[in-house]
Amino acid sequence: MKCLFSIFLLFFLFVFTNIQCNLEWKSGVAENVLKNGLVSNKSNVSSLPLANLQQNNVGVNVRGKDYRGRACLKNLTECREKGDGYQSTTDRLSTILFSSLPPFDLSKVDGVNQKCRKQSQKYVQDLNAFQYWALQMYDSTAKLPSGLLNGNVNQFGDFDMCLAANSIEHDIKGQYCLASMEVQTPQNHYLTGLYQLVHAHHHFKSKLEDVSPGHRVPRFSSINWALCVPASCTSEDVELGLETYVNKMVEGTELRVRYEVDPSMCQKKTEWQLPLSSRIALAGFVLFFLWEFFATVYDYYAVGEKSKWIMAFSVKENFISCFSFKRSPDDIQAVHGIRCLNALLLLASHKSMATFFMPYANRTQFIEYMGRPFSVIGRAASLYTDPFIMMSGMLTTYSLLGRLRRANKIDVGQEYVSRLFRIVPAFAALIAFCTFLLPWIDAGPLWHQVVTQHSDICKKNWWRNLLFVHNYFGFEDMCLTHTHHVGIDTQLFFVSPFLVYLLWKWPRRGSIILISLATISTVMRFYVSYTMRLSNYVHFGTSIQQLFQTADHMYILPAHRATVYIMGIFLGYILRNFSHIQMTKFQINLGNAVALFSFCVSIIGPSFMSSIEYEYQPLDAAWYAAVSPILWCHSFAWIIFTWHLGYKGLLGRIFSDKIFIFWTKISYTVYLTQFPVYFFNVGTTRSSSEAGFFWSTFNLKEYVWVIGLSLMLTLTFEMPFQKVRQILLSNQRNKKINEEEIVAAKKEKVS
Repeated sequence: MKCLFSIFLLFFLFVFTNIQCNLEWKSGVAENVLKNGLVSNKSNVSSLPLANLQQNNVGVNVRGKDYRGRACLKNLTECREKGDGYQSTTDRLSTILFSSLPPFDLSKVDGVNQKCRKQSQKYVQDLNAFQYWALQMYDSTAKLPSGLLNGNVNQFGDFDMCLAANSIEHDIKGQYCLASMEVQTPQNHYLTGLYQLVHAHHHFKSKLEDVSPGHRVPRFSSINWALCVPASCTSEDVELGLETYVNKMVEGTELRVRYEVDPSMCQKKTEWQLPLSSRIALAGFVLFFLWEFFATVYDYYAVGEKSKWIMAFSVKENFISCFSFKRSPDDIQAVHGIRCLNALLLLASHKSMATFFMPYANRTQFIEYMGRPFSVIGRAASLYTDPFIMMSGMLTTYSLLGRLRRANKIDVGQEYVSRLFRIVPAFAALIAFCTFLLPWIDAGPLWHQVVTQHSDICKKNWWRNLLFVHNYFGFEDMCLTHTHHVGIDTQLFFVSPFLVYLLWKWPRRGSIILISLATISTVMRFYVSYTMRLSNYVHFGTSIQQLFQTADHMYILPAHRATVYIMGIFLGYILRNFSHIQMTKFQINLGNAVALFSFCVSIIGPSFMSSIEYEYQPLDAAWYAAVSPILWCHSFAWIIFTWHLGYKGLLGRIFSDKIFIFWTKISYTVYLTQFPVYFFNVGTTRSSSEAGFFWSTFNLKEYVWVIGLSLMLTLTFEMPFQKVRQILLSNQRNKKINEEEIVAAKKEKVS
């Protein structure tokens, strides 16, 4: 032990000595560079070999200037005071540069607060003197770019440089504000044409007051413009200054501009301090993961019979279960592939919505490309959740009818508890993470808009999600908006035992009632879409207001989604009770043709609404909302039906492949994690980039993150609590069997 300690001590002294010598060497070099511009041997370190300074035919003097510049960056103020010969250059540069591109000067704006005015005045003075901190603020403010006619209007400046700007002498720190501007449509036709190009043909129509900036739908018509100002300036000061400067620019024209600088969109560097709620959430996650670590170690090293309660949380055990491709006896095989296909389509369509937040330099070109018929894949997002609702109704009915066949009754309470064990743990973990931890992980120009403000909504309304009623309170105030489907499906599940029992007990009457309910739901979708001018399809030129109204009055309400759920109930009933139906080849081919027709009409039929030239027609939207979900789900229902009956076609073989069993196990968590991943990347985006339809929509890196995080959420939260549910149900069944045996024994004694 003493020998080991001695070796450690010698190693520590060696490292410390080398570090100290290295620091002294750097200090000496920096001092000589600062004074002489060359690396000399006047310090206490040996001179550098000349060959090292003359690599690639670069002379000593040139390399010396490079070194002097780097040393200068360590203390620019001292370097500037000791230097000479730069004044004439900087004076000339400031005269030319700041006259052609003047700084955003709030000191000349009436109405700003006194401290902001003084610091802005000092900023301009130091900028004219080419002070580094002032140059940082100026350089990080957005400038008029090229490519305006290609939609390059969203300018994020330099987020990190602005927050790094700091004048210790004057106690001035940089503050990054992302302002929103809305240019009114001009009256002149030629100007209107140019206006359309600048605004990418108004793919989404929005107004500043349409929606709070903390939500999942982009204010596409607004121009985002970065401004770096002293931290003492308020958002009202910045908005007032922006209005003053822009109004001077458009004075004498027919252009009218509106402005908004939301307080949450102004960010400055502050001391990082995790609030109490976030620390509690973090501690909860750490303790839970420690427990799972203990369970995994226990799984590896425990001998003999192992505790089921501990083993339920073993990551190793759950990993093996997750990657097991063993089918259950009641497995409806084609479901797995159909679930995967619709999940991938949903991922792509949700990603396409996230891309419209991005400051693409070729936004107009990108949108013109998106105005083609194939973009129906991203615009028909509402269709892709309908098969999940249908399959939920089918699987629930299939399972409940099996219980009714065995016991002639349904334990409704047990069904509800089982369902909650299935969906609540992962759901609650995601809410806690996105509400209390995610906002502190990173930052960026849009971070407050798409991450922090969304977590603020969750802090107020998280309880609605855990009670599965969040879809009744409107889309704008919903925590984790993409989880509205979880609320719809859970509410439909809660009424399903009664609908299934009705169909089982009185098949004819039950069928009439269910068909009537499905018809009413369909008529409601048509009527509401037509009378309120809604649209389930994201047509070209749709407005943010229309999207929100469509969600609030139709899309997120279970009464309007019940048609396909009832289709699933009927399908589950047929699969359970009529699994030996025989069909002729003609019947199979006819069914295949009808299913193919349903598929094509539902996905290709609305493609004309993708065109730039399309003008909204309520009748188009009404027919789409009423009929497309039925046709889309019918095409998949036919595949499930024929495969289960033993008629094995090509699509059935593909969708029934065992590989899709894995996807079924992570499909719920994939649905939960996709939006946090998408909007994490939106929030951290710093600058413009070129958009391409394929790589923007099918971002493989993001999909890997989604699947990876989904797998982690499945292994750590969903599967452990499913096993806990199985243990509880098993104990309950054993207790019930024991009670029945005791009762039977008593009866035998009496007799």
